[in-house]
Amino acid sequence: MTNTLYFPEELNMLRDQIRRFIETEIVPNGDAWEEAGKVPRDVFAKMGELGFLGMRYPEQYGGADLDTMASVVLAEELGRCTFGGFSADVLVHTDMASPHLANVGTPEQLQRWMPGITSGEKICAVAVTEPGAGSDVAGMRTRAVRDGNGWVINGTKMFITNGVYGDVFFVAAKTDPDAKGSRGVTIFAVEKDAVGFSVGKKLNKTGWLCSDTAELVFEDVRVTGDQILGEVNKGFYAIMKNFQNERTVLGAMAMGEAAKAIELTLDYVKNRAAFGGVLWDKQAIRQKLAERSAQVEAGRQLTYHAAWMDAQGLDCVKEVSMVKAYCGDLVNKVLYDCVQFHGGAGYMRETPVERMSRDARIQAIGGGATEVMLEEIAKRL
Repeated sequence: MTNTLYFPEELNMLRDQIRRFIETEIVPNGDAWEEAGKVPRDVFAKMGELGFLGMRYPEQYGGADLDTMASVVLAEELGRCTFGGFSADVLVHTDMASPHLANVGTPEQLQRWMPGITSGEKICAVAVTEPGAGSDVAGMRTRAVRDGNGWVINGTKMFITNGVYGDVFFVAAKTDPDAKGSRGVTIFAVEKDAVGFSVGKKLNKTGWLCSDTAELVFEDVRVTGDQILGEVNKGFYAIMKNFQNERTVLGAMAMGEAAKAIELTLDYVKNRAAFGGVLWDKQAIRQKLAERSAQVEAGRQLTYHAAWMDAQGLDCVKEVSMVKAYCGDLVNKVLYDCVQFHGGAGYMRETPVERMSRDARIQAIGGGATEVMLEEIAKRL
């Protein structure tokens, strides 16, 4: 749907371009990627060629100097592809991992890694979550200790998207063991061939099957001073800064998924013969889909407004937390109803809404659980 209030014509053109790419390159191949458990690397290269992977970054590094609204367009359209794992792989690369480099990287670091990231040659990931520390960053146990002019990292990271096939990892580690809570954290750029770095295991998930998710192990991984992103012991603030962008794009992705699921369900119920007519003739079904459509539109507009606030440099922690809490829960409610209205077909693996219902479950957990988001909202009421 064209929107001229938040999106100028160039972003609506971008939306059309992304949608065409998804229809021709993603939808026909997604089932095979689900079976394989990974997205081919050449897909990232194709997206890089089209400029989809660096829209927020300077032109000198292959970017387009756009703002948060461009990320929302990308995320919403990815959500519509019906393959949540593919969407997750791309958005982690573009809006959850690489912003750490873009936000605080030195010119030398940007030149070293950013061109490969925007071209899709190098896939990146962010490693913050641990077996015992998810939304609670303060519980981080991975440590980095000074050793001469460098640092040595030891620890384990868990549930890392792009963990198996990634090339560059932005790793959060505690560098001041005496610092309280979430303080004393530093972010390091670690490349996949670093001695002592390994993939502990590829994780088997309920959904997002084509997205590789891994446990990462760091055993005496030695990094140099020029692999530190930003300031020593200030990594928590960088993590918090990008949470707003991360949660906004997750909300947009969720609303793209929900809108597409409703479209698929409308097509089904308007053609499925039942009780002497079609399912659409039943008032309960019509009204529930109407209600969900209204809620999805409300979620989209809330997401657009939060993204606009972020693009203007305004404080939007409350609004973004609302986006993450509302949209993450809503997409699950929408998919529940869409599966229900598909009947037995909705429980079959060949039906897109079945896959989408599994993929949607993580939306209320990843990137900040709903309960955590509600506390962030409550603090600001």
